[in-house]
Amino acid sequence: MLAGIRKLLEKTNNPERSAYLWNAINAALAAVECPVILMVMTRTNGMYDAGVFSIAYAVASLMMYLGQYGLRRYQSSDVLEKFSFREYHGVRFLTCSVMVLASLGYCIYGTLMLHYNLSKFLVIMIVCMLKYVQAYTDVFHGRMQQKGRLDVATKCSAARYVLEMLTCCLFLVFTKNMLLAASACLAVSVAEAMLTSVNEGKHFGGSLKPAFSGEKTKMLMIEGFPIFVSLFLNVYIGNAPKYAIDACLTEEIQAYYNFIFMPAFVVGLIAHFIFNPIITTYAKLWVANEKDQFVKLVKLIRKQCYIILGITALGLAVAFTIGIPLISFVFGADVSDYKRELVIIMVGGGMLAYATFFATVLTIIRKQRVMLICYAVAAASAFLVSRPMVIRFGMTGAAVLYAIIMTVLAVMLFITLYVGIKKERKKVK
Repeated sequence: MLAGIRKLLEKTNNPERSAYLWNAINAALAAVECPVILMVMTRTNGMYDAGVFSIAYAVASLMMYLGQYGLRRYQSSDVLEKFSFREYHGVRFLTCSVMVLASLGYCIYGTLMLHYNLSKFLVIMIVCMLKYVQAYTDVFHGRMQQKGRLDVATKCSAARYVLEMLTCCLFLVFTKNMLLAASACLAVSVAEAMLTSVNEGKHFGGSLKPAFSGEKTKMLMIEGFPIFVSLFLNVYIGNAPKYAIDACLTEEIQAYYNFIFMPAFVVGLIAHFIFNPIITTYAKLWVANEKDQFVKLVKLIRKQCYIILGITALGLAVAFTIGIPLISFVFGADVSDYKRELVIIMVGGGMLAYATFFATVLTIIRKQRVMLICYAVAAASAFLVSRPMVIRFGMTGAAVLYAIIMTVLAVMLFITLYVGIKKERKKVK
């Protein structure tokens, strides 16, 4: 059976074309997973549970980046294989273990300081474990992409998203029990990961036994640390308004904020997945260290910036016109009072897409230590002003905070990238 699954996943006449197709499908599924579950949950369980699930998903997404340690981009762009797959696997085993402890620590903090009840504690912990599956299998997907088979990786990931959504929604409809639905979703996700990602991992990476090779593990942890901190802070910055709402306002307001936040989240996620297939291409152009290849890389970067601008403009057009009635219909809740906040958040979503792209390119050209300063400044600003903004201005404060912080971050990363490329251009043969 396992061999049959591998054969089905690897079947294609054109791996590159298949990678773009399945990457697009995977991007769409990743973008709609949380909205689809919330759409069902508001109708079956109400606004309170929708608010609980929203903050659970936000916390789990933050913890997932702790598990991934920012090494997916580094691994997939490691075309010269400076580190072996077993060494990447070893580091991922360690970081995912830390992720479990951190998730538990956050839930305990929420119980002691934010007065979480047992149900909210368990739901957040289970959703964190759901993202643990994604963080762990990501090391296998990185290996597949490194070997030119991103299509296989995205097929594995797409199957997991579909099964998670179907399982969670069906359990919500028939049991109306959020805790039971999340538990069933986790069980299905683990089973799917073993049959696809881990099964394929042996084929692409050889031995599944992680390697803890002392010096190499230390080197990889050092190389990945700036990327991890940058991505971790990136998610924290994006979710800072949600954490402030969780601490200062109600579960119902949390649900409303997440409803209008979803279109911006989708814009950022789609933009990210559009450039995900070309990370390895960027890396090969960079390591070639030739003038014509360098010029080609710069053109690709410029082209991607235009694509992100187009996606953002389309998102804003939708927000101005049919955004509010569409969101109200999808989630079964009246959000007509939040049109201004929706437009503001959409601007922030576009800036997030630019920030993520610039950070990816900075990682490829190995300037991750410099970009860490940009994320530290933005995260410190978000930490200091998020609660005061939300307490004083409510939902509007959360939206403005998100847009301003994302814009500042994108501008700082762009300047860093521009200076870095300009310096390196002088060294090109």
